[in-house]
Amino acid sequence: MKKQIMVVDDSRVMELMLSNLLEDSEFEVIGYCENGEDAITRYEELQPDIVTMDIIMPGIDGLETAQVILEKHPDAKIIMLSSLAYDDTINEAHAIGAKAFLYKPVDKNLLLDALRQALA
Repeated sequence: MKKQIMVVDDSRVMELMLSNLLEDSEFEVIGYCENGEDAITRYEELQPDIVTMDIIMPGIDGLETAQVILEKHPDAKIIMLSSLAYDDTINEAHAIGAKAFLYKPVDKNLLLDALRQALA
């Protein structure tokens, strides 16, 4: 059975890109949320194995969304994805409990490695 991923990103293109990158792997995208508020609600419904989380989104950002999800579900596995990030942002993501941080555009091998490590 494939491991289930929920994609949180304000760009639908990212969800499609991740779905394409994960074809023929042990992972599948089972849900998509375009903002943090939706992600918090959908996490409860979907209970995904892993969440990929954009940082810059309308409404509450990805860091705050990750923090809320991890407070309610300390065992949640979240990988942050962003095209714009500074060292302090990456440090904050790790302090919150994110399992990894990847830059966009996402490299398939780096993505697969990060997903596997998050589950290890």
